[in-house]
Amino acid sequence: MYAVASEHVERIASLDPVAATMRGVPGHDAGMTDYSPEGIAARLEQDRATLAALAAAPVAGDRDRIAAELIRERLALSVEMADAGERLRELRVGHSPFQLVRQCFDLMPRTTAQDWENMAARMERVPDGLASVRAALAAGMARGVVAAARQALVCAEQAAVWSGQRQVPAFFPGLVDTFDGVRIDAPGLRERLCLAAAAATDAYAATGAFLREDYLPRAATRDAVGSDGLASRVCNGADLDLAETYAWGWDELHRVEAEMEATAAEIVPGGGVREATRRLETDPARAIEGVEPFRRWLQDLMDATIADLDGVHFDIPPPVRRVEAMIAPPGGGAAMYYTGPSEDFSRPGRTWYPTLGRTRFPLWGEVSICYHEGVPGHHLQIAQVRYLAGELSRYQRLFGLVSGHAEGWALYAERIMAELGSLDDPGSYLGMLRAQVMRAVRVVVDIGMHLEFTIPATERFHPGERWTPELGEAFVTERSHFPADLMASEIDRYLGNPAQAISYKVGERAWLGVREEARRRAGAAFDLKAFHRCALELGPMGLDQLRREVAAQA
Repeated sequence: MYAVASEHVERIASLDPVAATMRGVPGHDAGMTDYSPEGIAARLEQDRATLAALAAAPVAGDRDRIAAELIRERLALSVEMADAGERLRELRVGHSPFQLVRQCFDLMPRTTAQDWENMAARMERVPDGLASVRAALAAGMARGVVAAARQALVCAEQAAVWSGQRQVPAFFPGLVDTFDGVRIDAPGLRERLCLAAAAATDAYAATGAFLREDYLPRAATRDAVGSDGLASRVCNGADLDLAETYAWGWDELHRVEAEMEATAAEIVPGGGVREATRRLETDPARAIEGVEPFRRWLQDLMDATIADLDGVHFDIPPPVRRVEAMIAPPGGGAAMYYTGPSEDFSRPGRTWYPTLGRTRFPLWGEVSICYHEGVPGHHLQIAQVRYLAGELSRYQRLFGLVSGHAEGWALYAERIMAELGSLDDPGSYLGMLRAQVMRAVRVVVDIGMHLEFTIPATERFHPGERWTPELGEAFVTERSHFPADLMASEIDRYLGNPAQAISYKVGERAWLGVREEARRRAGAAFDLKAFHRCALELGPMGLDQLRREVAAQA
């Protein structure tokens, strides 16, 4: 079974070099993915072939069984998505082919002459990559399968940023500027890079024009995707009762808001949450001036957290102890994110922070987010999986991530750090609660907008009205306590990637549930460190499988 999974990784990496770079599979950095209908068909054929091979492969023991269930479920969902035409309208604010063509350059090495030869070769292929994106979108238009106008507009604006129409320098010429700092003796390489950068820049400008002039007039006017449940199964690996989850989201929101009020009273007695957050935002002792000093602060916090946790609450292998704090290039999403290490750990795991043009950074809300993206959150979980080459299949380690499992763990990781006393300061704890309340807001708004539910009559916010994107934006701005520009970007993200936003709290709910069940079974013998080790070493999986597998460990 592991041989079938490994062969699938090799074939998919060849068919999708951008995904290979993003996932850390070596040897494909010079290539560009074909996102056209023909490229989609080739990857679909590979998924079907692997599913057929899996059906014939023997399953020996629990490791094989667990790995087989994950890859079957993921590939079956991928086939279902392709058959539904979803690949022909894959256009959204983040992590769609339109962004990946650019974002893969962030993860490419830039040290040797060969690294820069790969950079030039891939840059030269950016026009072809974006042409294939346009071909898929055009095929979708011909079939009446289109993304929403909101997503087309946001992506067109990203194209304006990356092509230099909204900032100077444009992304690709700025990338070439970094070549001068590495002092590589390679005659003609800089000239080649400059020509490739100009062509890539023009290609993004042309794609932005295509989105505005050709795609937008035919884009969908409705943002909601309805209730077929496919997106939820893709993001969560579970058959959720979305009406029950929506009601639970409201309950969770009220619970966390009450805890926020109690914590705010410790900071400003009688002042409420807004006064407490205002004081925390404006306190010069709780802020850092300057982008680079802030990046160093993030790095120091992650390094210190690894040192504190290793050998005490987690056993962290040496390659996993390295994680890099990065500042995200302009033009992408507004939220901090993580990218995993390469398969051989030559590229470390990295956290990426979008500054949105800011140079002052209040810290009270950043501590728990750093735990979420770094350690013990995404980095510990994803890099640990990369490390387990002897136990997990190559597919599990490189392509098996399920949002509910990963985001649920990362949100649960924030809670772990609070339980361990690392958020005892009321300001930092309020920051963690703010992150929790925003994730509860996501459950309510994501499901509410996409299923067009009505707001309960018992709520103070527009009771009895049906959710719309406008109400969603007003709600997240009012109840999340995050800046309005960030939350406007978040609404675009929720509408473009349905069910991903709910995977944080839904996943955390599952992780807390399996921990409580393990604690109940073990009684006084329950060992939290052992539970974490056992659960993480199972590898990535859907939430339904997580519940079954952790229960089977008893």
